Amino acid sequence: MGRKPTSAADPVISPDPVPSREIRRARTEMSFDNQSLLGPLFGQFDANLVQVENRLGVFIAARGGKVEIEGPEDAVARARDVMQSMYDRLARGQDLDGGAIEALIAMSNEPTLEGIISGKQDSAPIMIRTRRKTIVPRSAKQIEYMRSLSRDDIIFALGPAGTGKTYLAVAQAVSQLITGSVQRLILSRPAVEAGEKLGFLPGDMKDKVDPYLRPLYDALFDCMPPEQVERRIASGEIEIAPIAFMRGRTLADAFVILDEAQNTTKEQMKMFLTRFGQNSRMVVCGDPKQVDIPGGDRMSGLADAVDKLEGIEGFGTVRFSAADVVRHPIVGRIVEAYEGPIE
Repeated sequence: MGRKPTSAADPVISPDPVPSREIRRARTEMSFDNQSLLGPLFGQFDANLVQVENRLGVFIAARGGKVEIEGPEDAVARARDVMQSMYDRLARGQDLDGGAIEALIAMSNEPTLEGIISGKQDSAPIMIRTRRKTIVPRSAKQIEYMRSLSRDDIIFALGPAGTGKTYLAVAQAVSQLITGSVQRLILSRPAVEAGEKLGFLPGDMKDKVDPYLRPLYDALFDCMPPEQVERRIASGEIEIAPIAFMRGRTLADAFVILDEAQNTTKEQMKMFLTRFGQNSRMVVCGDPKQVDIPGGDRMSGLADAVDKLEGIEGFGTVRFSAADVVRHPIVGRIVEAYEGPIE
């Protein structure tokens, strides 16, 4: 049947227009009292302002100690929070680089940003103090991780490279060593080739295992002056060794970190975890998706341990994703491309 033709007397009913979400625009102005901080706040040639503009889709104009932000209402609110957090960071004597700004932008979507950066949510800001720097969280997940590092006895840190798993664990360990909370810092990794054949390595045992442990040295040198690292290694306060060297020991009064734990076998992981002693803390870091155990058919000791121990009192588990990568933003996109979209 055809449609009934309409006459002049018939009402003409138009379909309801599809509602469109109107983008509300806003403008806000901020002022900063400390003129000496304006240079590092804005960056060379206003590079820091440009970074915030490009990432949040706003326009920022700086005139003297005042900043005017214009754009979509939500973006302006986020940009204001980010600019205030950048200024507060500089006022506390902390560095402000592109990575720190990127982290603040990422966290500006989090309702906890103000409390994290300014310390208004808790009695003090969340941070780790070392000899060389003060470290604050650069993602919402790092907040959870840093709280776990200061609270739990054994922490499983799971996720891709670039999320700060090992770096923050080393920083917390250095902080506790400096304050005397622990007497020793022990850093370990399984000596597993990640697809490359290194062949015969000349030199003594230290020379042979150092290539596997280089990332741990890098994190140490970033948190302590090199001469202190070398002195504490010589005195035994800091020990860096393959996991095989842990067998038969009880690690009391120590902060123990196992890196690349996805490459341990179930037997190695059980051996390592049972080294736990009085007044100790253990952090087990690894990426369950990057297992390089020879043979390929052996279950990772990390996956097995998390399956058995997660939820038990004294254990903490923090899971990072590509969204938590705090290196250059492109690293997060690389991880996501290889592992699939972020859930």
